[in-house]
Amino acid sequence: MLDIFSRHRPLALLTAVLLAQLMLLAFQIKREHDVRLIRYWAIAVTSPVERAATWTFARLNGGWTGYIWLHNARSENARLQSEVNQLRLQDSQLESEVLEAKRVGLLRNFRDGHPEAPMIFAQVIGASADPSSHTLFIDKGEHDRLRRNLAVITADGIAGKIVEVFPNTAQVLLINDKDSGVGALLADTRTHGIVKGSGDPEPHLDYVVNDEKVHPGEVILTSGDDRIFPKGLLVGTVTEASPSNPFQTIRVNAAARLDRLEDVIVLLSQQELTPNTGENAGVIPAADTPSDAEEEATPAAPADASPAANGVAKIAAAGGGPPGTVEPAANPASHSASAPSTRGPSGGAPNPAAKAPASPAVRPAGHNQ
Repeated sequence: MLDIFSRHRPLALLTAVLLAQLMLLAFQIKREHDVRLIRYWAIAVTSPVERAATWTFARLNGGWTGYIWLHNARSENARLQSEVNQLRLQDSQLESEVLEAKRVGLLRNFRDGHPEAPMIFAQVIGASADPSSHTLFIDKGEHDRLRRNLAVITADGIAGKIVEVFPNTAQVLLINDKDSGVGALLADTRTHGIVKGSGDPEPHLDYVVNDEKVHPGEVILTSGDDRIFPKGLLVGTVTEASPSNPFQTIRVNAAARLDRLEDVIVLLSQQELTPNTGENAGVIPAADTPSDAEEEATPAAPADASPAANGVAKIAAAGGGPPGTVEPAANPASHSASAPSTRGPSGGAPNPAAKAPASPAVRPAGHNQ
């Protein structure tokens, strides 16, 4: 080694001098932004080394933290996945309970709104396996006073009737079954018909003549003619009406969700439900205004009667007045013939105790004059 250096000493000295001169020039020369050339060279030389070192340490760190350090990650992931599945199951159960509470709340509101009619709650526990039959089973039977041909309804509308009764269960025939039939009428025209099922999800209204005007969206109510459903319960609405032979073909959208019944109400009698102002979606109240025939049959108070007499006459005509008899005043032109005589028994001087009535007389019921 020393022999080589001694033989090439002049060349080595020249090389060292040239390198020193080059370094001095690089230290003195400045490039853009007042940065010396030697700094550029130093960065150019050290940057690849720094990049290689950074990449190496990053990979080593990733291998440590991603594999060696996470030796328990698989078991922890399995535990967390189990907790997520349990939370999802609890969430599903809570949603089901909330929906059930809403359904039961609607049924209770319906029952509280009609305390005059005896009814009982029931839960659907099964359905028929025959696709052409629309029947289901409820968890009430003979022990709960159920019998055949009792109406089964929901808070939205009618659902069906009981066809078979067992000790603890009962079978319900839905209104869209091919063997069902419900006496119904159109709410607008009061035209009667029969809602029958054909095995399809939607029943249809039969026996409505082609001359009758039926429009989609018209409400259909029970008529009470079948002696099963009380009059005035909501059946559904008309979805389509077209003329046919000999009667119209009318498709009905049932108000009750017959394909997803869970809780129902069984009416223990055919007593008509009284409409109320609360939440009562299953009953459509009758019109408050009287018909033309009722208006013609209602006696009007005479024009010459006093205001008090007119008020009494109107109250009595409406059925809300006192238990008395209202006699409207006679025509003024016939007062001379109908009014009692104001003269005495002998036909002489007028009797001061007797005066002609100027207003209708109100007598208590059962009083004879």
